[in-house]
Amino acid sequence: MALYVGIDLHATNGLVAIVDHEGKRIARRRLRNGLSCYLAYLEPYRSEIAGIAVESTYNWYWIVDGLMDARYSVHLANPAAIQQYRGLKHSDDTHDAFWLAEMLRLKVLPEGYIYPKEQRAIRDLLRTRCRLVQNRTSLILSLQNTLARNGEAKLTAAQIKAVRTDPVTPLLETNEDLLLSGMAIKKAVDFLTVEIRDLEKEILNRVRLESSYEGLLTLPGVGRILALTILLETGPVDRFLRVGNYVSYCRKVPTSWTTNGKYKGRGNKKNGNRYLAWAFSEASEFARRYDRVCRAFFDRKASKTNRMVAHQALAHKLARAAYFIMRDGVSYQASKLFTGSIGRGGEPQKGLDPQPPDLIGSRPGH
Repeated sequence: MALYVGIDLHATNGLVAIVDHEGKRIARRRLRNGLSCYLAYLEPYRSEIAGIAVESTYNWYWIVDGLMDARYSVHLANPAAIQQYRGLKHSDDTHDAFWLAEMLRLKVLPEGYIYPKEQRAIRDLLRTRCRLVQNRTSLILSLQNTLARNGEAKLTAAQIKAVRTDPVTPLLETNEDLLLSGMAIKKAVDFLTVEIRDLEKEILNRVRLESSYEGLLTLPGVGRILALTILLETGPVDRFLRVGNYVSYCRKVPTSWTTNGKYKGRGNKKNGNRYLAWAFSEASEFARRYDRVCRAFFDRKASKTNRMVAHQALAHKLARAAYFIMRDGVSYQASKLFTGSIGRGGEPQKGLDPQPPDLIGSRPGH
């Protein structure tokens, strides 16, 4: 008799529910988090367990890895794609756990991708760098706002990030309180800048670069960090059957619900990978600035809609190109991506440079 297990995982505990091949509820138990507790509870059913569904919460790594090491068939449930009957009068952890098991039994469980354990740590290290960059940016914006409110000269982000110079003191030295605030921010920015640079060096030394990494570097707007982000966040590209699946995973496809030709609202626009969404958004901005073919496409699209739509359209194009670069092991070819901006024979139209200059996006720490 085949059994199916659902685990509704929380921060300190989880509820385990088991159903048989007919959907009959066999057992349930709330367990404190700890791999040994789960393995001990499941051991009497081991020979009959056909699969285990674990909800993809923020802390799923340890239990999924542990169950897989114990040779269980584990499925990572995607909570954003799971739909329950909205007319339910009552729902709790027990219902959620049994619902996971039931969907697994019926083979309708929306599954997330279990990223290979061996590469997960270096990917998360790159995510740590991304968070540090975001924190540094918020501090830079705070300092720039302080200067603007007090009528002082504007400092660029590059001037504030320069570790060996102090552009803040000359501007705020007449007000002790503002100077203390400005110097605290500047010290924090300098510290983060050094940490970001050190992390970049370690990441580049530790990661095993695939051949597609060099191909991604040929993509307009993509430098070393963005190429690594795209490569590590994508994982095995063959898990995406079509380019449309990949672009949707990058959050570069709009969401809408329609029926009988009528608009019925929007779906979850956050479905997909937010780090890939960020990477291609950054690449779109750099490509617009420094690649003439991309800029021609952007300007033409912006003249018909608006700049944000044009920005997203260019990011969509770059995501499509990245998919084929990684899948086929080729380099970027503008003639295949921008047919409207390319003349016959694959040559750019007059005034467009086929070889963009070195990109700021490739500079460490950006």
